[in-house]
Amino acid sequence: MVEKLPSYGVVVLTQGTRPHDLRRGLESVLAQRDVETDIVVVGNGWVPVDLPDGVRGIHLPDNLGIPAGRNAGVPHVDGEYLFFLDDDAWLLDDDFLARCAQSFAADPSLGMIQPRIEDPSADELPSRWIPRLRKGSPHQSSNVFSVVEMAVAVRRDVFDATLGWPAPFFYAHEGIELAWRVWGVGSRTVYRGDLRAGHPVIDPRRHGDYFVKNARNRVWLARRNLRWPVSWAYVGSWTLVQLVRWRRRPDYLKPWFAGWKQGWTTSPWAPGEPHRKLSWATHLRMGRAGRWPVI
Repeated sequence: MVEKLPSYGVVVLTQGTRPHDLRRGLESVLAQRDVETDIVVVGNGWVPVDLPDGVRGIHLPDNLGIPAGRNAGVPHVDGEYLFFLDDDAWLLDDDFLARCAQSFAADPSLGMIQPRIEDPSADELPSRWIPRLRKGSPHQSSNVFSVVEMAVAVRRDVFDATLGWPAPFFYAHEGIELAWRVWGVGSRTVYRGDLRAGHPVIDPRRHGDYFVKNARNRVWLARRNLRWPVSWAYVGSWTLVQLVRWRRRPDYLKPWFAGWKQGWTTSPWAPGEPHRKLSWATHLRMGRAGRWPVI
């Protein structure tokens, strides 16, 4: 009897502005061995063209943002696992997906994996790519409570139980909410320092509204997920962090506080979206596992 290979639904999101990077990423997925892949490219306001054989495209007429764009691809792929890849990211090893599948099979509590992110052309890598308060070595694995979203693998049943990426965010902090939601459905999110994916070093502040989205979504994150008074403690702690970090940069603080205000005065939920917060048991479980949701 031939053993069934692990299967992945792979969602790659793009606006079509990086065709060479996109092809590099797709070819790195097609080169994966010992797994089956069902790959779709979601064109966020772009009609996917010139795709490699074995890759399908989905056209979204408008740019729905990163979380909603990823969600739009999920119903179009089959697989017991899901893998999300940014259009400028790629896999550095041809057994990456197989090793993730082995990890999922060996540990039923494991819900989502973020690998170590590398830029082979950079001398120094951003510490933000290690989603821990105490960064330590990038080769060290651990439980985590956020992910950098450019390359993540997740059990499909776990993803479905979380209700997916937070569509209203557009971009910024969606990897925190999904990680929290994975913990909320009884699974774990982990950073694996022994697995790697590639991504160029890019300043996230390149987006014109980075500071607005950063602050608005931080408040929305608390309002959508945390129970009072933990939600207020979380927003308060991050407000103090930004004041200290950017106290000499009013050009940063002004748009940040504009977004902070938006976070409190606008709805963090999409129309018809259920208002589902994390349970108190999840708050406690996250704290015991390494990070109380207050910073």
